[in-house]
Amino acid sequence: MGIKRFRRLAFCATLTLFGATGTLAGPRPDAIDIAAHAAMAETGAYGLAIATIEGGKVRTVRTWGVRNAKGDPLTPNTVMYGASLTKAVFAYFVTQLAAEKRLDLDRPIAAMLPKALPDYGNLDAYGNWGDLAGDDRWRAITPRMVLNHATGFANFAFLEPDGKLHIHFTPGTRYAYSGEGISLLQFGMEQGLGLDVGAELQRRFFAPLGMTRTGLKWQPGFAPNIADGWDEHGKVEPHDQRSRIRAAGSMDTTIRDLSRWAAAAVRGDGLPARWRAAYVKGTLPITTRQQFPTLLPDAPAAERPNASAALGVLAFTGPQGPGWFKGGHNDTTANTLVCVERGKRCVLILSNDVRAERAFPALVRAALGETGVPYRWEYPGLPRY
Repeated sequence: MGIKRFRRLAFCATLTLFGATGTLAGPRPDAIDIAAHAAMAETGAYGLAIATIEGGKVRTVRTWGVRNAKGDPLTPNTVMYGASLTKAVFAYFVTQLAAEKRLDLDRPIAAMLPKALPDYGNLDAYGNWGDLAGDDRWRAITPRMVLNHATGFANFAFLEPDGKLHIHFTPGTRYAYSGEGISLLQFGMEQGLGLDVGAELQRRFFAPLGMTRTGLKWQPGFAPNIADGWDEHGKVEPHDQRSRIRAAGSMDTTIRDLSRWAAAAVRGDGLPARWRAAYVKGTLPITTRQQFPTLLPDAPAAERPNASAALGVLAFTGPQGPGWFKGGHNDTTANTLVCVERGKRCVLILSNDVRAERAFPALVRAALGETGVPYRWEYPGLPRY
């Protein structure tokens, strides 16, 4: 299928969301089905899972394609990588702790720790904290800065030229995506507050919401129905069995399970109204032309996205008013969650083929209409859409 045909189908699918007066309606399942088939044909992606949420309730859960090279079907109960959508779930938990006064978003993480961060050395399970010896700026980093991605860290220390952890700018002054920052907050909460992040997410979200095939650590029960993945070149990669709980991205989940959490989040379950508003309120403007590579210089004002960092998600304002989103990505995974506050509407997309990412603008549009998500910043390699 050619690109013009793909765009035309996706545009027609979008039109089904609106009546003659432009009144918003729920997405027709066949519109999403058309867009999904078009996306897979255009990108070559092998597997795709999409859930929609209306009025804070899961409305549809659909899957297309296969979960492995044998051709076993991808189903709503197939375990897939949550990747960095884990960060959004973790941040909601941190916001709950702040609402419960068990954690102050603006009190330095240093105050949680029994000893100085560099004194813990380099811990394979968490981070290279010993590398920060001699740079006391770590003392200023707060949970809010972590969730705003404003720690000054690169994404991960192993991506640095020397493989060491560095602080590249004054913490709190600008956005630069960092999984290492999330690991720092997890470390502070576990060391200083005595919390088991994996157990807390199970207790607060996964068990109450019936998310029986979700966890931050591999579970043997996942094995009969898991998704392998495909990379940019169409090479298949077996599902990685994560042995460590990493709030930055170790979650395994299913489209059915995670749609339940997304519905709870857009409803504001477990949070007082002001704290639910804080979770999605952008407080740190994005000043770069694109998200990755991280640590990019500021772009001219006209080239910056209409988006700000909130608490683990990104806030934007578009044709339908305020919204928020979070992506998740690795070499074989492409995920996104986009929500608009009006009508408590979301679309959750999980794919075990990173090539599906190129179709996300059309798929989100088919499910929600025009939202205003800054795709050029999130996925700078996208063709025009």
